[in-house]
Parts: sequence; C-alpha cells; structure tokens
Amino acid sequence: MQIRTAIPADAPAMSAMLQLLVQAGKRISPADEAFVLSQYISNPDGIRCSLAIDDGGSVLGLQSLIFARDGNRYETPVGWGIIGTHVSPLAARRGVGRQLFEVTKRAAAEAGLAKIEAFIGEKNAEGQAYYEKMGFVTYRLAEGAVCKRFELG
Repeated sequence: MQIRTAIPADAPAMSAMLQLLVQAGKRISPADEAFVLSQYISNPDGIRCSLAIDDGGSVLGLQSLIFARDGNRYETPVGWGIIGTHVSPLAARRGVGRQLFEVTKRAAAEAGLAKIEAFIGEKNAEGQAYYEKMGFVTYRLAEGAVCKRFELG
C-alpha cells in the first residue's frame, strides 16, 4: 500500500470509492467528482488530502485535513484541524486508516496545529472506534454527532 497526496486526476477514483460507501449505507454526504474536488483536493482551507492506493492503483481510502476557519459547519474551534476519514468497504481492517493517520499527524504538526477534531455521526460506531484507536477522545456532542479531538505534541 502506498500513501500519497491526492491530485485532481484522482477525483474519479476517489468518487468511485466514496460511492461504494454510499451503497454500503456508510456515507450520506455527496460522493460525486465535483464534491471530491471542492472538498478534498482543492479545498482552499486544505492542509493535506492523502490517498491510500493498492499495488494495482485502486483507492483504498482517503483522509483529509483542513484548517478550521471562523464559521465552519462543524463549529470546530478556529485554528484547529478538521479531519475526515473514508476507507473503502473492500479494504476494511487492513490498516488503511492507521497508515493514513500517520501521514496526517505529520502534516498537522508541520502546519502548526495543536489539535484536530473529528466530527462523527452518533450512530457511526465503527468511525468512533477508529478515532478512539488513533488516540482521539470525546470532548463534546453536537446534534447527531460525537466530536472527538486529538492533541498533537
């Protein structure tokens, strides 16, 4: 498995992987190419969007890290990072998320972040367990979501 930064040419493959999550009932957000480009690859607040790729070039997962700006939709404190993790249902339990987070932690430190927040659906037990394994702790609840933070350093 290779971890690398996503580029615009990756949008179709990233979208296809996210569509698998939609079909599996694990994603309700948009998964089209335009969304992938605007939210993950070319987000003006983006720090890094990493892809996990298998030896055949298939996208196994992605992890995005953006700066929390004033008025962000998650109400994440300004100056923190906001993380999003999406692993293909075809790659579950293969260490994809763990390897992605190692790269994301380095990117967060290089960007000068002290904290990262994950905004996870309250019914997403799998996502909550993943972030807890990575060292995130619950610090607040939002409508329909559990908010976990990771402290760097």
